[in-house]
Amino acid sequence: MLPNLNEARKRTNNIVNTIKYVKDSKYSNIGVGKKYYIKTYGCQMNVHDSENIKALLEEMGFSEVYRMEDADLILLNTCAIRENAHNKVFGFLGRVKHLKEEKTSIITGICGCMAQEESVVNEIKDKYKWVDIVFGTHNISELPKILSDSIKNNKQAIEVLSVEGDIVEDIPVKRDSNYKAWVNIMYGCDKFCTYCIVPYTRGKQRSRSPKDIINEVKNLVKDGYSEVTLLGQNVNAYGKDLSLNYYMGDLLKDVAETGIPRVRFVTSHPWDFTDDMIDIIKKYDNVMPYIHLPLQSGSNRILKLMGRRYTKESYLELFNKLKTIPNVSITTDIIVGFPGETEEDFNETLDVVNTCKYDSAFTFIFSPRIGTPAAKMKDDISLEIKNERLQRLNDLVNKYANINNQKYLGKTVSVLIEDKSNKEGYLMGYTDTMKLVNVKCDQKYLGKIVNVKITDVKTWSLTGEIVK
Repeated sequence: MLPNLNEARKRTNNIVNTIKYVKDSKYSNIGVGKKYYIKTYGCQMNVHDSENIKALLEEMGFSEVYRMEDADLILLNTCAIRENAHNKVFGFLGRVKHLKEEKTSIITGICGCMAQEESVVNEIKDKYKWVDIVFGTHNISELPKILSDSIKNNKQAIEVLSVEGDIVEDIPVKRDSNYKAWVNIMYGCDKFCTYCIVPYTRGKQRSRSPKDIINEVKNLVKDGYSEVTLLGQNVNAYGKDLSLNYYMGDLLKDVAETGIPRVRFVTSHPWDFTDDMIDIIKKYDNVMPYIHLPLQSGSNRILKLMGRRYTKESYLELFNKLKTIPNVSITTDIIVGFPGETEEDFNETLDVVNTCKYDSAFTFIFSPRIGTPAAKMKDDISLEIKNERLQRLNDLVNKYANINNQKYLGKTVSVLIEDKSNKEGYLMGYTDTMKLVNVKCDQKYLGKIVNVKITDVKTWSLTGEIVK
């Protein structure tokens, strides 16, 4: 089944079904004695999808390896948000092809958001016939059947659903961490920003039931987890598609009251951020004072072309409300070189950055995605100008990131120690405000929330020592 862009953009009032995943024992031995390797691109939801995929494969008897050369099955879980991610996937496929030529028994597959793109799958079907399986974001739970059918029929299996989507509960999960966990609260997006492919690759906005989410968090608490991050393409819109009069503020409150030490959420759209949510963040100490609030542009003219449905003024009004949260840190996303962006438009973006003084920002040059309205807009800005603007923006972002981090020098902060650091002899973790901290400490502190005195500050990280 091939993806269809026209079908993927449709939105109806059809009821969203909640389906319970049930393991089928007939697929249990397919992977016995075999190993899998999965490479993940993209956002936190892709990372969490890979956690589900790993668990499904291990139900089939596969075991994980961390070098693709050691694998019998290689899966690429892909991202479609920017051309750079697209190019990386096809570049990596070249390496996989060479490996498969040497070891013909290897099974190869592509899944995730790129697999939902009609143009991508057509290219795979025509030019990458050696790729064995292709499946999308809507049918991850059917991986055992898709894989089994491909092996049995010995031919390329493409199973991509271009649908609004349902919700599948109880898919098994193999979490990458024993201390912090991703929890999907909703899927899809109905915003249709003109540059964004996500509404086409992830389907319509659909919220999980509060009961299912809270039960998942309670089980994580029982299992000793210290942190959950509530995930959605636009978490602030949670509950708007339900008929329960229960929204993101209500969910934040109920998750906080499970007693989990730390609660985070991403990603927020400025359009749906409510005063009620702000009140809950202020009220509950275990709801972390960290907000990722994408700006995209500081020009009202460009925001309108982007289909963002807010103005610079309304964004700044919300930003100022968020700054009333004690000790809050705010990060953002900004696109440079959107079609038609003038120097004046770009300077308005710089003005907003100078006003907000973000803790950090993810900055990108506009990347046209096939099938989106922005891809058809006249883009007459040279790459040289785009790169020059990106550099100016990054210089400003880096300046404020460093200034904000300098405020931590000599302070004692709470850090969840979660892994080895890239800095030799250190472990790493994050503050409540999502600051990366390298900590000189013993392995016994892994998974613990500890007080750390900051002794050194850099633009993108802090260094500290445990206060006993």
